[in-house]
Amino acid sequence: MDIKYDPTAIELKWQTYWEEKKLFQVTEDPSRKKYYLLEMFPYPSGRIHMGHVRNYTIGDVVARYKRMRGYNVLHPMGWDAFGMPAENAAIAKKVHPAKWTYENIDYMRSQLKKMGFSYDWDRELATCDVDYYKWEQLFFVRMYEKGLVYQKEATVNWCPACQTVLANEQVEAGLCWRCSSEVTTREMPGWFLKITAYAEELLEYCDRLPGWPERVMTMQKNWIGKSYGANIIFQLENSTEQIKVFTTRPDTVFGATFMTLAPEHPLAVKLSRGTPQEKTVDEFVQRVRKQDMIARTADDTEKEGVFTGGYCINPVTGARMPIFVGNFVLMEYGTGAVMAVPTHDQRDFEFAHKYGLPLIVVVQPPEGGLAPETMTAAYVNPGIMVNSGQFNGMDNEQAKRAIADYLASIQKGALAVTYRLRDWGISRQRYWGNPIPMIHCPACGIVPVPEKDLPVILPLDAEIPESGESPLPRLESFTNTACPKCAGPARRETDTMDTFMESSWYFDRYACPDCNTAPLDPAKVKYWLPVDQYIGGIEHAILHLLYSRFFTKVLRDMNMLEHNEPFTNLLTQGMVIKDGSKMSKSKGNVVDPDDLLSRYGADTVRLFSLFASPPERDLDWSDQGVDGSYRFVNRLWRLFFDHPDMIKASPAEYDPGQLTPELKRLDRKIHQTIRKVTDDIDKKFHFNTAIAACMELFNLTAGLCPVVPVGDPGRDVIKMAIDTLIVMLSPMIPHMTQEMWATMGRSDDLVDLPWPKYDPERAKEDEIQLVIQVNGKLRSRLTIAVDTDEEEIKQRALEDEKIVTFIGGAAVKKVILVKNKLVNIVI
Repeated sequence: MDIKYDPTAIELKWQTYWEEKKLFQVTEDPSRKKYYLLEMFPYPSGRIHMGHVRNYTIGDVVARYKRMRGYNVLHPMGWDAFGMPAENAAIAKKVHPAKWTYENIDYMRSQLKKMGFSYDWDRELATCDVDYYKWEQLFFVRMYEKGLVYQKEATVNWCPACQTVLANEQVEAGLCWRCSSEVTTREMPGWFLKITAYAEELLEYCDRLPGWPERVMTMQKNWIGKSYGANIIFQLENSTEQIKVFTTRPDTVFGATFMTLAPEHPLAVKLSRGTPQEKTVDEFVQRVRKQDMIARTADDTEKEGVFTGGYCINPVTGARMPIFVGNFVLMEYGTGAVMAVPTHDQRDFEFAHKYGLPLIVVVQPPEGGLAPETMTAAYVNPGIMVNSGQFNGMDNEQAKRAIADYLASIQKGALAVTYRLRDWGISRQRYWGNPIPMIHCPACGIVPVPEKDLPVILPLDAEIPESGESPLPRLESFTNTACPKCAGPARRETDTMDTFMESSWYFDRYACPDCNTAPLDPAKVKYWLPVDQYIGGIEHAILHLLYSRFFTKVLRDMNMLEHNEPFTNLLTQGMVIKDGSKMSKSKGNVVDPDDLLSRYGADTVRLFSLFASPPERDLDWSDQGVDGSYRFVNRLWRLFFDHPDMIKASPAEYDPGQLTPELKRLDRKIHQTIRKVTDDIDKKFHFNTAIAACMELFNLTAGLCPVVPVGDPGRDVIKMAIDTLIVMLSPMIPHMTQEMWATMGRSDDLVDLPWPKYDPERAKEDEIQLVIQVNGKLRSRLTIAVDTDEEEIKQRALEDEKIVTFIGGAAVKKVILVKNKLVNIVI
């Protein structure tokens, strides 16, 4: 039967059928176990890229597979639609951000549909829709009422190109995460969410997420950064002001000889005012504040600083300590001030040697002998207290508590726990975002918009100036309002929310997108949530994933959710790289999915995305790899249509005991492949090895098809192999397999067929191949029956022709057998 494989026609046919039948629309069904599969939703930038294709193909295979395993599968899609790119495009192309965004959504939706993804499009949402963001405003107001939202003046990261504030997590190597411009700092008021109120729970639950990659959990733990120690107060010389430091080493306070401040510390510049150090300090602070915070604290970064001109007093020795500003101190950790103990901290040691500062040993190793003048590095191990007054002779670990208690008794400190995590600054001075529902009244101060007056709708008649600044502060029709308390004239808040707000709860809304009386329908979110499998990039480990965990706990405490964590399992897929680097327009190595679809079809693109690499690793783009996937798809098509008897009927039952050796081998391979593919998908989503197993079964089937004559009972085994291949490959190449299935006269939708089961007995090998080693090195191989006696195996290994030649006349000391794997002959 000469039927040419036409992916364009086949894929359009089945995509239309699926959409008209609403095959992937789901509802709650308490009688069935649910499975919520979700990939991170895209920003509607205009076109999908190969990273999207890979991410969403992985998710689609899992969704289809789980449905075939009997689950009620929720697989939604939507759009992370607010944000700066829309504004930048509006300026460049003179088009309103809303128009640009919705046109992009329309185009990208059509691209996703061409890929054949099994989304329930009835649940589609866009975060820029008022029907979505109005509920986020409700969350904000209720969080404010619970004390989880506040406004304060703060030093913030400022992107001059984007004209907006950035959260700490959005500054990468000193550059804006979005546009790569150099980030500066400035003082300005902003709104903050009190994520620190959940720091301990966020940290604790890191160990209750076994389905998350260890790497992500480690990154979150480090970002939360819990430390045990003490707060210690140092009095400024000739001043009533004090400096509070946090240290994990209160046992070393007797050895503190100078103080180091972060460049961002309020006193860093203030102390130098009116001193000869003023200009030097100003220049140093401005230079260092532009540097990447992680690089500043790296072990291999040179420690540098400048003297502020100020001094403080050591609370236990009374010594006068010079105050420096140092590049290695961060305002984000502790208090932004460090008591420097150069003999017992390596950074302080290097700094003290560079600037000629004194060293005092206060912890001696058990063997003693430590002297400042002979030290080549800081001593950081346990030891005995010296030069520490009444604490001399005490074990330094015991001294930590004792000294902290002493400091508390003289009101100069106390035991403390601190976190690196800081509250989430969500104010953005941009237009295309969710308006912050707060009002500024001259008489009443800050007043939240009453819930009955929500939403505060983002005005779509605003024009964005070419400078990129938000037009909202100058739009009187938006800003002018009445105070909800006193009814007097007032002004609306003109900052908009960080777009990570929208992505911190969208997965909840998918459970009930048509609910118009509340943000979440309790019964529906209880059925669907939490997400069973979440898929996205490792780059979101701290930002989106941490914020989503925080939001889930807040909504739980508002009695809107019952679960503690948003995502039970997390898969972080690797990037798509080409020519050694991540695909990007600037590098000229982008591959357009549209071009691939028109040339090869969606099934081939899907197959390559899955076969080229395990999902957690980077996928190295290969044109030859795509061609190879296309060849395999065509070979499968030809095998099916070149043998008309394969099309006509279902395979009849057969007795594997009556098969010829070749057909028995095929029958065994069918059951082994089912086992292998099921195991690879279930355990690690290793689609590449699952596909490789299917290819092996295909090759064996294709080799037997021409030699087993039509009408022979053995054709039923071949028929069974082809049927099994079609069903198992259907989550990966759904269009082609559905076409083949329908050609056989089958009316079932493959996605609703039960996943094939294997018979463990029929999957067993009759023979296995063992490796033969001599002194641990491979020298030959041996094929044996599965039930061969151990002594016989050893004897046959010794009699192997290659082994006899290699050993020669050498004496055999012993023969080691590792069952079903190898024989090692020791000579």
